[in-house]
Amino acid sequence: MKSVFRILILFLAAPIILVPRAAAQNGSLQFLARITPSGGVEEPVRSFPFYLLTKSYADIQKEAAVEAPGANLDAFVDGLDVSKELKAWIKKNHWPNLSGEDFIKKLKVDDVMDVPEFFHAYVEREEGDSTVMFPTPKYKPEDKIKDPDKYARLKKQYLDAVRAFLVQNPTSTDGIDLSLEEVNPGHKWDILKTRGLKDTDREVRELAQGKYLVARAQTDLEGQGAIRGLQPGMYWLSTLDIEASVGDARERWDVPVSVRGGGPSYLTLSNINAVHGGHTSSP
Repeated sequence: MKSVFRILILFLAAPIILVPRAAAQNGSLQFLARITPSGGVEEPVRSFPFYLLTKSYADIQKEAAVEAPGANLDAFVDGLDVSKELKAWIKKNHWPNLSGEDFIKKLKVDDVMDVPEFFHAYVEREEGDSTVMFPTPKYKPEDKIKDPDKYARLKKQYLDAVRAFLVQNPTSTDGIDLSLEEVNPGHKWDILKTRGLKDTDREVRELAQGKYLVARAQTDLEGQGAIRGLQPGMYWLSTLDIEASVGDARERWDVPVSVRGGGPSYLTLSNINAVHGGHTSSP
């Protein structure tokens, strides 16, 4: 009898080991992707890749922008061989391209008068137009040394006359960009910015398909997909930067989904919960 009691006491004192039921704890995701083109009928998104992520694609893009920030405009402008006034104008307006209608619209009277490159381009253009009565400078370079006061007075009179002409003829800046082609840093900036965007895009793809990727699934001919063996938690079902197309509709998804354990979770993707809803008329 004593032996029986000893065995019973040892059994009760021993730690209880629970065998995990991993299969019962895991869950799955079943999803359906459909797009409705304009004036059309809802159609399945067939044979299209979807990515299950632990972080939203939008937040991954923000993270990548920190890791690979791309081109920096201020640093680019600091390295330009132009006047300090032009550098300040580009930084203030966030506009390095000195050509086109949008650039002309940004020019104010003070800009033309204060930025040497703008002033010289404007004067050069107006002096070459015989159809306008543009002011003529009366000061001479030699007066700057022989008679500085006279030089300063006549130069001020000329600048005041140019300003008055510009105020009275606001459209006279049209075409000024043709004379700025040699100092226009827009082309170099476009190249640098494109390289920066490529670096950022590469970082986004590496993060999304490496650090944050849980699983990948492809839809069938009915637009259905499934991912099994998932730990319960919050995920994002994403198409990354790839657009699914049906007719004239182009859609991307980055949809949060909660996966529960022990059973399937369901998600329907449509135009409504797409990242960019609506339709486009061009491919």
